Amino acid sequence: MRNLVTGGAGFIGSHIIDKLIKSGEDVLCLDNFITGSKSNIKKWMNNPNFKLLKHNIVKPIDLNVERIWHFACPASPKHYQSDPIKTLNISFNGSFNMLKIAKKYNSTILLASSSEVYGDGLIHPQVESYTGSVNTTSNKSCYVEGKRIAEALFFNYFKYYDVDTKIARIFNTYGPNMLPNDGRVISNFICQALDNKNLTIYGDGEQTRSFCFIEDLVDGLMKFMNSDEKGPMNFGNADEEYTINDLAYLIKEKINPLIKFENHPLPQDDHLKRKPVISLAKNKLNWEPKTNLKEGLEITINYFKKQF
Repeated sequence: MRNLVTGGAGFIGSHIIDKLIKSGEDVLCLDNFITGSKSNIKKWMNNPNFKLLKHNIVKPIDLNVERIWHFACPASPKHYQSDPIKTLNISFNGSFNMLKIAKKYNSTILLASSSEVYGDGLIHPQVESYTGSVNTTSNKSCYVEGKRIAEALFFNYFKYYDVDTKIARIFNTYGPNMLPNDGRVISNFICQALDNKNLTIYGDGEQTRSFCFIEDLVDGLMKFMNSDEKGPMNFGNADEEYTINDLAYLIKEKINPLIKFENHPLPQDDHLKRKPVISLAKNKLNWEPKTNLKEGLEITINYFKKQF
């Protein structure tokens, strides 16, 4: 099977590549390394089933592949807010270019969408039928609306051109290969603790999140790609919900119990609650996460210790 993984040097994309290569499949990794890291894929550089292509997906390209795993887009606020126009361009034109390939070669294409499409959810937890509560003029709108327009493109390519599209709505995910400076809460806390700095908590820290370990997510995405399901489908941890304060205490105790917390104002449109309903994935794919947060944090902390 010929696979194209856009954003393949990034956090989730690199884990998808690991799984595909270990399964004996051919992989073309497409990345322009805005946020991706060559260290995430260097172990495959000499593998005959792997090829790296440095390319910006906003520019058209013609690649004959059977499956497209579309992960190319900055995913952390620090990165996608640094150039919001570029983020929107990647979400629309990048997705458009990949869909044109899928249409030409009759490829199956999976979109890595996000729980951000739900906005500041007025219902909790969030189910796929919920259409969201979003703010088009917030600092996060470049990413939120970018994912929403990408979903619209995928849906309409399926509806009008019968392209085999799949939309995965990914909730908070963590694990090895995260960038230490990407601004996500788990990598922030771990790196601050390892560097003996105060843990930065925004607002009162009582906002909640559910966290899915990367290996569990990849397992779900693999099952999704191999199924007849189209989505949108939620992927995340529906069993555990932690406050940011709870998370900070967990990481503090695992790394340095003497570290203190430092509160900062809550950013605009930072969601107060975020947790998925995953009954669709359970029923259709027989998938649910297996790794609890304490187990996943041990693995993630050990990864960052090696980086430090």
